[in-house]
Amino acid sequence: MLLKAVFFLFISLTSLSQAESLGYETLSPAQPTQNQDKIEIIEFFWYGCPHCYTLEPTMVEWLKTKPDNVEFIRQPAVFSSLWGKHAKAYFVAEALDVVDKVHADFFDAIQNKKQKLTSEDQLAKFFVAHGVDEAKFRETFNSFLIDAKLRQAKAMAPRYGITGVPAIIINGKYKTSGPLAKSHENMIKVMNQLIAQESQAK
Repeated sequence: MLLKAVFFLFISLTSLSQAESLGYETLSPAQPTQNQDKIEIIEFFWYGCPHCYTLEPTMVEWLKTKPDNVEFIRQPAVFSSLWGKHAKAYFVAEALDVVDKVHADFFDAIQNKKQKLTSEDQLAKFFVAHGVDEAKFRETFNSFLIDAKLRQAKAMAPRYGITGVPAIIINGKYKTSGPLAKSHENMIKVMNQLIAQESQAK
């Protein structure tokens, strides 16, 4: 029995080592996805993260050729009150359907222009500059919906074992990141390989 247990432990460790050498980890347990008919991709990010900022152009290019059976979800990670303020800004943009207008510029404002964009007034000014009605922004910013999304976001990273960003979850089963994949380009390569693998399994 002991020999058998050691054998299975060896197999498990070998499988884990092989997975990590390929640029990803297997989640245990696997997490449920929102749509069983799609391959779910979740990108955990923070606007204040320079690595997330440099990954963004690569993700934008990937989205242009994203397979039809893939559902892509941006997920702000929340590890502090500052991260929470930036996450709230993203959720407001999402609720107002202006992510395409503000997402890249918000990254630019934080990373290059060194703007704080943390208070309601600062964010209101930013959103108004992107064509959003100020009253509508403030109503959404202070809504129950946004508060609920922020509370949910705080629990998301621990659920997937996320300790840093950027990180990508593939269909609730696999996680890749910069440290695992060694480069942003390889993160996308690993993600595509796992999407293909999950598509074949379906």
